[in-house]
Amino acid sequence: MNVALVTGGSRGIGAAASKELAKHGYAVAVNYKLNSEAAESVCRDITESGGIAEVFQADISDSDALDRMFSDIHSSLGEISVLVNNAGVSYIGLLQDMSDEEIKNLSDVNLMGAMLCTKRAVPDMIKRHDGVIINIASMWGEVGASCEVVYSACKAGIIGFTKALAKELGPSGIRVNCVSPGVIDTDMNSELTDETISELCEETPLLRIGTPSDVGKSIAFLASEEASFITGQTVSVNGGII
Repeated sequence: MNVALVTGGSRGIGAAASKELAKHGYAVAVNYKLNSEAAESVCRDITESGGIAEVFQADISDSDALDRMFSDIHSSLGEISVLVNNAGVSYIGLLQDMSDEEIKNLSDVNLMGAMLCTKRAVPDMIKRHDGVIINIASMWGEVGASCEVVYSACKAGIIGFTKALAKELGPSGIRVNCVSPGVIDTDMNSELTDETISELCEETPLLRIGTPSDVGKSIAFLASEEASFITGQTVSVNGGII
């Protein structure tokens, strides 16, 4: 049984990725930190459609919690074939107004969390000489965003992490790619006003913002054999806005 772990899989892009991967035959480990109800809902949607999914709680910035989660996934579902490093947090505001703790939290979740999860998934993939790692960045990691400086820096780091890791793991038969979403209709962007959303739509060549499903389908493609010669790439799912 092929197993996919989606961090932050309880909502938004993570939920869409979980459902798309289940459609492609993966047993999905849906990770969440706090919202167990949302994670359970994603699993119900998958199982009611004939798929396999289980919830696994962990703060991805906590090494001990990750050790427990990976052990639980291995015991319950098996070795991880696909890792989707999706979990993330945002902060909108000036850098000088951020506390040191807020800066550390963004870095720990958005960048270090992906590295810590990957470190735990890689040994089994190397042993099998097969595996896929998909990291979720952001268009702000490509071009930067005022008032989202730390978030932008973390997502730029994810892109660099992807490129370097693809070179390191390629000889072991493991593909590593990055999906870089544009403006997507998720909870993370729920604070944007209708006026701002309208302006962003006008700036986007496709004249709309994206949906979680748009990104989820890109993730499922990169996990599939159809993408077997794609690694080290950043796939921008942004409607052409950059």
